[in-house]
Amino acid sequence: MTTGDVSRMTKAGDAPNDDTSRELLTDLLARELRAAIFAGSLKPGERIGQARVAEQYGTSRIPVREALQLLQAEGLVTLLPHSGARVARLELDELGEIYEIREHLEPFAIARSVPGLSDEQLTELAGYVAQIEQAAEQEDIGRWVELDRRFHLTAMSGAPPRLLRIIESLWNGTEHYRRTYLVLPERLQIAQLEHRLLLETIKSRRGEDAASILLVHIRRTRETLVEHSELFELADEKPARKRRGRAAKPE
Repeated sequence: MTTGDVSRMTKAGDAPNDDTSRELLTDLLARELRAAIFAGSLKPGERIGQARVAEQYGTSRIPVREALQLLQAEGLVTLLPHSGARVARLELDELGEIYEIREHLEPFAIARSVPGLSDEQLTELAGYVAQIEQAAEQEDIGRWVELDRRFHLTAMSGAPPRLLRIIESLWNGTEHYRRTYLVLPERLQIAQLEHRLLLETIKSRRGEDAASILLVHIRRTRETLVEHSELFELADEKPARKRRGRAAKPE
């Protein structure tokens, strides 16, 4: 989606009696802001000015505010009185809670998924692993994170739909943790080795083995981040330094 895509919907989306169009506009704005957070363009702790976003996309503040509320429900944005919206900061307690939930749900999901994956999906998964390794060689972390997400969600795509919706929501809330994890030495190489092992068990239709590897994969990320919690402070300092020296824009 582009700025123009949102702007073209503005008239319909801001019409007082056109609830469907406004909901669609809100969803598109949420998708755009979510993508910016996932890509690292909006960093943990960074302020999201409603007026600035509304001006950028040629809309009123109402759908912007509603989009931010959707992202708050996903754990990506924090809305505070008199402070406006900020990208959610990295929190040690939240990290432990979300990753421990993932450690229980995702191995179950992949064990259920693997037997029903099609040959086409297996080919797709192999392609993702190859592209992930290429992104690592090019040091393209944004592309790596995006492909890693596609690989994992495709591997679990045969699980019950309700379970998948919960898992995807948890992934949305951990995107910034995964990006932070990758700045540590050798994390890319370790993750890629685990991807290859996971792919081999999936191709062999060994769902329980895939579940065991996935559990280790998720737990390693959690335990490593807990050991390096100083990274959370560094991630939160960057937006503050960036904002220093310029006046905050009004909401």
